[in-house]
Amino acid sequence: MLGRRGPEAVAVLVAAALFASLPKAFVPGPVEVRYAVAILEVALGVLLVVGNRRRASIGLITLIGIGNATALGYLIHQLLYAGVTGRPLLYAAFDIWVTNVIVFALLYWELDGQTAEVTDFAFVQMTDPDLKARGWEARFTDYFYVAYTNASAFSPTDTLPLTRRAKMLMLLQSAVSITTLLLVAARAVNILR
Repeated sequence: MLGRRGPEAVAVLVAAALFASLPKAFVPGPVEVRYAVAILEVALGVLLVVGNRRRASIGLITLIGIGNATALGYLIHQLLYAGVTGRPLLYAAFDIWVTNVIVFALLYWELDGQTAEVTDFAFVQMTDPDLKARGWEARFTDYFYVAYTNASAFSPTDTLPLTRRAKMLMLLQSAVSITTLLLVAARAVNILR
C-alpha cells in the first residue's frame, strides 16, 4: 500500500509523534503549536506517499528540521536559564536526538543521486564487487542507518560521504547530536554532585 515510500512515511509519523510529545517547556508558544506542527508533518507525509512529490518531501524535511532546531534551542535555553532537570530534560533530549536522525535520513535519501552524474554517498555494496548484490540500490533504510551511525559515532562508519554537500550535512547532523548529548550529560553530572 505505501510502496517504496513506506519506511519514510513511518519515519515521518514517528517524528510527528515525537514533536507532539515534547514536554511543554521545549515547545514555543501555546501547547497547540506542537499539535499543529505534528498534524502539518503528517499531512505533508500523506502528500509525499500519495503524490511522491519532491517539493512536498523537501518542505516536510524543512518543517521537521525547523521544529527540531527550535526544540533544541529551547532545550539550551531551559538548561542555561530555567535549570530544567529530570524526566522532561531526558524526554526532550531523546525526542530531539531521534528526530535529528530522522531528519537527516530523510534528507540524505532525498538528495542522494538526484542527478546521474553525482552520487553523494558510497555504500560498501557499491564499491566492493565481492559484496555487491545483483540489482542492489540504496533504500531509505540504508540512509536511516547512515544517519543513526553518524549521530551515534559523530562520523561516517561504513558509508562514505563523497560530495561537499554530503560532508557538510553530516557535519551539521553530528553537531546537533553532540550538542544534545553533551548538554544532557553536563546537566546529569551537575545533578549528581
